Amino acid sequence: MNADLHTPTGGCGSAACSCQDSPAAPSLPRIEVPLGAPRGALAAAQVNGIALCDADELLDPMELRQRACTELLRQAAQAQGLLAADDPVPSAGAISEAAGSAIEQLLDAELQLPEPDDNAGRRHYQAHAARYARGERVRARHVLFAVTPGVDINALRQRAEACLLDVRSATPQEQAAGDRFAAAASASSNCPSGAQGGQLGWLRIEDCAPEFARELFGHAEVGVLPRLVHSRFGLHVVEVQEREAGTVPPYEQVRAAVLQQLRQQSFATGLSQYLRVLAGRARVVGVGLEGAETPLVQ
Repeated sequence: MNADLHTPTGGCGSAACSCQDSPAAPSLPRIEVPLGAPRGALAAAQVNGIALCDADELLDPMELRQRACTELLRQAAQAQGLLAADDPVPSAGAISEAAGSAIEQLLDAELQLPEPDDNAGRRHYQAHAARYARGERVRARHVLFAVTPGVDINALRQRAEACLLDVRSATPQEQAAGDRFAAAASASSNCPSGAQGGQLGWLRIEDCAPEFARELFGHAEVGVLPRLVHSRFGLHVVEVQEREAGTVPPYEQVRAAVLQQLRQQSFATGLSQYLRVLAGRARVVGVGLEGAETPLVQ
């Protein structure tokens, strides 16, 4: 399941940030989708005639696409006799317990995924050894442009990109005259850390959820990252202020973690392909899902 950006110790791995978590659908992996999908006529969004939200609901594009993927899987489970035809239609995106179990059975049957071996594990480790470093620390700060109900996603992205360009283009003289990043965080960040100039403090990889950790750890970059960091909460402008290198253990010590990472990657790829097949066979209205006419091939 795609983990939240936030951890029990605080949002983004820092007690300075306290954005609220949003619940995930039970028993289902969340699908990573880009921000910026059209928001129009959400109440009309359907999968084979089943509405994905009520007329008075306000959903961001990620949640709407997540509901569409869930409904595609629920209907596929019904079609294969794994779920009763009279299973209740999801309410506010929540599926029944029976539907969750049936979808797990469906995926177990449809996603025939190969078990990674040590050869694959060693290749992955050699290419991404820095990801498995222990003791690495990063001191970082951010500006959060939060996705909230009713927000104009395209306008939000434009604001975030303008902020990123502004803080990256500051000359040494301008930085010496005043901390432009801290000013941007104070003026624009939707995170409480904005009051402290966006400071998140020293972070370890275990303090951060995967979408944040992927951008901060295992790299040599110091300074404002040249890209926006995406999370389910919005768009982040991030500056890495300092790094403390960790030590990379030998493959044998991290073998289990490496093979589990390969399993997760294989599952995510297989699920994405399967959902494209289902979308290609379904009548999807009001949601931009990519369909595929060819069957799932592993």
